Amino acid sequence: MAVRLLDALQRRDGATACAVLAPDTATQLEQSTGATCPEAILGEGLPAAGAVRQVDVYGQWARVVLTEDAVFLATFPDGWRVVAAGCRPQGERPYDCLLRGR
Repeated sequence: MAVRLLDALQRRDGATACAVLAPDTATQLEQSTGATCPEAILGEGLPAAGAVRQVDVYGQWARVVLTEDAVFLATFPDGWRVVAAGCRPQGERPYDCLLRGR
């Protein structure tokens, strides 16, 4: 899902990118921008998909570390969904993410 999201953004396919987002993440994006998810996500400045460097799964949560950022996922009844993307580590502090739900 992480690579699918970033590949869709690279193709400027906002509908496909939004289809892999968790519901709260898509809602938060729409509320913060005042635009529909497919329009808003294209303006978020998320990095291009890079090589997957590491995948960590913690029960129903996962972190995918790519060349340029990290993407966080969670499981939902219909499968894995992206809950945060464009995330950069901040040392001992939590990741700083360009896109995230509540």
